[in-house]
Amino acid sequence: MDVLLEMKDVKVEIETRSGTFTALDLEHLAINRGETIALVGETGSGKSMTASAIMKLFPTKKASLSQGSILFDGMDLIKMSEKKMEELRGKSMTMIFQDPMTSLNPVFAIGEPIIKMIQKHLGLKKQEARAKAIEALSFVGLPDPIGLLKRYPHELSGGQRQRVMIAMAMACQPKLLIADEPTTALDVTIQSQILYLLNKMKESSGTSILFITHNLSVVSHIADTIVIMYGGHVVETGPTKKVFKNPKHPYTKMLIDAIPRLHETREKLPVIEGIIDRSLTGCPFFNRCPNAQSACHTQGMPKLTTFEDQHKAACYYPIGEVPQHV
Repeated sequence: MDVLLEMKDVKVEIETRSGTFTALDLEHLAINRGETIALVGETGSGKSMTASAIMKLFPTKKASLSQGSILFDGMDLIKMSEKKMEELRGKSMTMIFQDPMTSLNPVFAIGEPIIKMIQKHLGLKKQEARAKAIEALSFVGLPDPIGLLKRYPHELSGGQRQRVMIAMAMACQPKLLIADEPTTALDVTIQSQILYLLNKMKESSGTSILFITHNLSVVSHIADTIVIMYGGHVVETGPTKKVFKNPKHPYTKMLIDAIPRLHETREKLPVIEGIIDRSLTGCPFFNRCPNAQSACHTQGMPKLTTFEDQHKAACYYPIGEVPQHV
């Protein structure tokens, strides 16, 4: 496989009044060229922080990359200057955020930021950039793309604004697109259209996609590889179909079991009791895991272990396997 992005032993730390808090402790994550990876986990798992680490855009100035390497197309992003990162963002790597209304500036017409971005990264004259912007808006199926350039964000529906964000993301044909829960606030019909557009973008330009979501049903339709995160760690990863069919980590199995199914009649959906507790030592899922043993709490965070065909899990007592030596 031709690896586009690889993260190794990446830590993101945040300085707080109580001391240093480790928001992300990521052992390994790789994205191949032309691959769609889904990053899954509940709120507080570290999904958006992983995206922030890649883009080097953190929600607070007190957050920093304290160790590790992030290789993108052979370049180490951690060592890269902010000036070089600005050249990459928008051209080689782009990001679609969860709420397009807060991502689009309400005082500018839709066309202005798209045209300026194209001019900056592709070096085109304004008329050439305008034609490129119209082409991008047409690609995502928006009606009257010429007239749309003069319209403002508040004049568009949520689905239309999300399409504009996808058009901006694909205008320069990036190597990597990060989509941070792009379908969460949309109805199921619009969700389906957005997923179709992301797949169309990948097929037309070979773009790799890092898709962040809570929705496992969406993952089964869009992702080649799934990465399950919990407490700032990757706890399971592998080909999507293999992980769904044969989960190894108890957290993954509990997430899959909680998916509503159309032809099943259950009085009550299974839930994962408790909350993420970042103060725990050892496995971060220890306090909620039905299979937990004393070793899970005392032996530190388990390392990712490979089972078959790139299917990995970080668990001392993986489902259906001989327990790791502890």
